[in-house]
Amino acid sequence: MLEMTREEFEELVAEALDRIPPELTRLMDNVAVFVEDEPPADDPELLGLYEGTPLTDRGEWYAGVLPDRITVYRGPTLRMCESREDVVAETEVTVVHEVAHHFGIDDARLHTLGYG
Repeated sequence: MLEMTREEFEELVAEALDRIPPELTRLMDNVAVFVEDEPPADDPELLGLYEGTPLTDRGEWYAGVLPDRITVYRGPTLRMCESREDVVAETEVTVVHEVAHHFGIDDARLHTLGYG
């Protein structure tokens, strides 16, 4: 398995977020991004997870709720990648994939766009 500290991995996630165009990040609302070492035991190969209410599903009722949560998992990403460059690329794909869920884009569309 490729070695990378949590701090290094968190920096890659931050850099991936920074590469999202500002006109999109300005639209992100009430969402927090986290890095965890491992995903839930029932899905050990999960690279990222979006939990919340997509922007497209929010209505007048949406107020006073906890932030949506995007989690990127370090362990499975490092296990599937062979080089630091692979980790950088996979982390960017994962971050974009989960942010896209925040915007209401489903997995089928993301696969079509190459972010599956």
